[in-house]
Amino acid sequence: AEFCLEGIDYLRYFTIEFKDNLLKILAITLILLTGAVYMGRSAMGTSPGKKRVEDYKQEKNFDAKKQVFTNRQQDILDAMWKQNFSIKNMCYNIVDFLKKRKDIEPTGKLPEVKPDLAEFLKPSDELKVIWFGHSSFLLNMDGVVVLVDPMFSVAAAPVSFMVKRFQEAVLPLDELPEVDYILISHDHYDHLDMDSVKFFANKTAKFITPLGVGARLEGWGISAERITEKNWWEEASFEGIKFIATPAQHFSGRGMFDRNKTLWASWVLQSKNHNIYYSGDSGYDIHFKEIGDRLGPFDVAFLECGQYDQKWSEFHMLPEEGVVEVKKVFSGALGNVRFGHAYLV
Repeated sequence: AEFCLEGIDYLRYFTIEFKDNLLKILAITLILLTGAVYMGRSAMGTSPGKKRVEDYKQEKNFDAKKQVFTNRQQDILDAMWKQNFSIKNMCYNIVDFLKKRKDIEPTGKLPEVKPDLAEFLKPSDELKVIWFGHSSFLLNMDGVVVLVDPMFSVAAAPVSFMVKRFQEAVLPLDELPEVDYILISHDHYDHLDMDSVKFFANKTAKFITPLGVGARLEGWGISAERITEKNWWEEASFEGIKFIATPAQHFSGRGMFDRNKTLWASWVLQSKNHNIYYSGDSGYDIHFKEIGDRLGPFDVAFLECGQYDQKWSEFHMLPEEGVVEVKKVFSGALGNVRFGHAYLV
């Protein structure tokens, strides 16, 4: 009864506070209720099956009872999740999202430079990087081409009219050079894009992912032989490049009922000439120091720095953490990612 009364109370709040946009509110509600069975069903992907889940039960960061992956401080993150997604705060957050706030997106096209692919592919001991916005970037690392978290679709969502990107990527997928490896940090829509993955279904690029994400890829037509899945602190080596999965403080999920069914990770890439760190999405915790102590120093650290909020600081670093605190842990150049792509909530 208390739950129902609270819901009615905030329905009144919706009606009074945002009466001119009730149709938008109803539309979003309808999308949330029907997306899993209609428009977004394919994009949500395949969750890990029984065999995978059975294998995960031996992992220290997997809760066998709940059948989900966990963070070091999972109780703190669960409390934050409960607080932000209560009926009360969901109402406030949806209203806040629908209101037209100032300065949340550019008024014109963002500046960009068309990459010189001939120069990018030219043999060199230097690390070469092309950034496509947000967390998608292309590396030429000792002659091996690695594509990280490719998101080339118009929207970071299961439907094309939500969370739209500001502008197209500076290069479309069909203009990319041949990609050797595709590295994925986790399965959220702004990091794992179904259409971008499907583009590589008939190509030779191999995928390297955290545990469970391979199930998503297989559901989109990527053969299991082309997929390598790793838990934190596990590694895989290909063509002189060592890919090491490292901890992150985040979560996963593409639908309403699959939160934390797949793992999230940061990554270290090591070669003869380079030692690189990519944070993926992560709140600040002691894992940064542990990674730096065990695998550093790094030539370059690609760290998320944008689209943060105090409400979810456990999942995403605030600027002072990403720039000031992490610089104490990592040496070398700092490359900021996870901005300049779309307005995310």
